[in-house]
Amino acid sequence: MNAEASSAVETTTVTRSSWSVRADPRRWPWWGRALGAYLATRLFSAVVLVVVAQFQVENYWTPAKPSYLRFTGLMWDATWYRTIAEQGYPAVLPHGADGLVQQNPWAFFPLFPFLVRGVMIVSRAPWYVAAPLVALALGAIAAVVIYRLIERGAPRAVAARPGLPLATVVLLGLFPSAAVLQIGYTESLALLLVAASLLAIVERRYAWASLAVLALGFTRAVALPMAVVVVVHGLVRWRASRRGEDRLTLPDVGGLGLLAGTAAVSGVAWPLICGWVTGESDGYLQTQGSWRGVREIQPFVPWGYVSRFWFGDWAPLILVVGFGLVIACLVVPAAWRLGSELHVWSAAYLAYIVGAIEPGSSLARFLLLAFPLGAVTAGLVTRPPTRRRLWFVLVAVLMAGLQIVWIYNTWRLTPPSGWPP
Repeated sequence: MNAEASSAVETTTVTRSSWSVRADPRRWPWWGRALGAYLATRLFSAVVLVVVAQFQVENYWTPAKPSYLRFTGLMWDATWYRTIAEQGYPAVLPHGADGLVQQNPWAFFPLFPFLVRGVMIVSRAPWYVAAPLVALALGAIAAVVIYRLIERGAPRAVAARPGLPLATVVLLGLFPSAAVLQIGYTESLALLLVAASLLAIVERRYAWASLAVLALGFTRAVALPMAVVVVVHGLVRWRASRRGEDRLTLPDVGGLGLLAGTAAVSGVAWPLICGWVTGESDGYLQTQGSWRGVREIQPFVPWGYVSRFWFGDWAPLILVVGFGLVIACLVVPAAWRLGSELHVWSAAYLAYIVGAIEPGSSLARFLLLAFPLGAVTAGLVTRPPTRRRLWFVLVAVLMAGLQIVWIYNTWRLTPPSGWPP
């Protein structure tokens, strides 16, 4: 073999070796692994959505067998967000013949539809194209932030269960309702802002956390549980400072005060704005009540009548078992290995949604924001490695199967008989 041929062979070998390294996810940078896991799970959801769309009949929002983008950009509440993006909010709340407030856009927060509106103006793309793509992109950023958050905010859990940040991203992407991360809904943005807030708190960047929490208040009604995280974080730092382990400086105190105040204001800002614009101080609560089976909004009460409707005499037992499983997820050793911020967020957020919502089909979507429980689930089995991998695979397969069920039974709409009129 001459020198030129030998050089060509060596060059080919080096090129193949380089491609082999690039194709091996274990050699990717951490953010590349997070994005790879996110995009793989989103591809799975996209395939399921495309298949299920073939079973979708003509309905209020789409024709029969809609395209992927119409199926993800127009169904259900996505059309409410579209109305906000294209028309804004009404200055007067609509009332029915009975005098009660009817369903209207004020139930939905503005940041996501206004962000999509900006993309629509720049790209000239219609809502049903822009909204799912914006949601997908926001979810990708959220996956990267969550990976880093688990790494920084739960070091004991990561030490006990190697690969936990990536496992958390995978289980999040396979969660039964995770398809909404690529749908014209606000979950992707809310997930990003919750994770960014928690990461900034863990890293003690309180000014950045304040900005994220403020934005959260105009995305979803979940800023108040973040205030609990801030208080507990401050108490933990204060106790550590008293022991001489972590000096709490005056700028730290000021930053924590700013963050706590921002969380409190952010939690009530949108209802106050709704009341100010419409002239009805309780307009937001009345609007929320228009979606409920019982108009009067009382904390925790809906779980009683909703469970009785679905389960009859079995309702008390079902509730006890369900709440018991949730509490168990918060007290197992894998949960205590989380950092205090992640642990407290999970507990405060779950307590908040139990007290604030009427349980229904949206509950599975709401649970996405309790994503640290994905780390708890993946961390239940830590060794030996073979058993740990088997546990993860079993959970992932179960989640993927339940996602198929959720998309087919919840996202696909079967209109009532006699429709269209």
